[in-house]
Amino acid sequence: MTVDSEPKISLAFVCLGNICRSPMAEAVFKHVVTQKGLQDRFDVIDSFGTGGWHVGSDPDPRSAACCRSHKVFINHKAQQIRGSHFDKFDYIICMDESNLRNLQRLKPKNSKASVHLFGEWNTNGKFRKIVDDPYYGGDDGFEYNFKQISYFSEQFLEKEL
Repeated sequence: MTVDSEPKISLAFVCLGNICRSPMAEAVFKHVVTQKGLQDRFDVIDSFGTGGWHVGSDPDPRSAACCRSHKVFINHKAQQIRGSHFDKFDYIICMDESNLRNLQRLKPKNSKASVHLFGEWNTNGKFRKIVDDPYYGGDDGFEYNFKQISYFSEQFLEKEL
């Protein structure tokens, strides 16, 4: 029997309310990890909001429908990120600068999590660096987010594993 010496990675995606972008990112990332057979490299993949307005809610129906149209399924209830999460996760990846500022304020000193914008894995400038909130827009915003998130997920796995 061989023991895998590679440490398992825990990763959290964060947006404002945890009903549109971050549950989509969680679902897409898990899907890409599974497609690539990399499940054994990850411990926890989850998502959160910086705000608590939607805690316990299902993802936005438009976000879920967009994912389903690409054969990616979301199984999530909205939750709010807390200071204690910064020691549970290796990476906390957010969607925009506002989330980044909120996370940097919330992050306890000496916690293990590395906080990033998901767009940092926009390696060739193919998409906008910021994953904009599609909540007040149409279905096309969710579709663009899906393409961004899929690409950033692929690039994360290529660069970080």
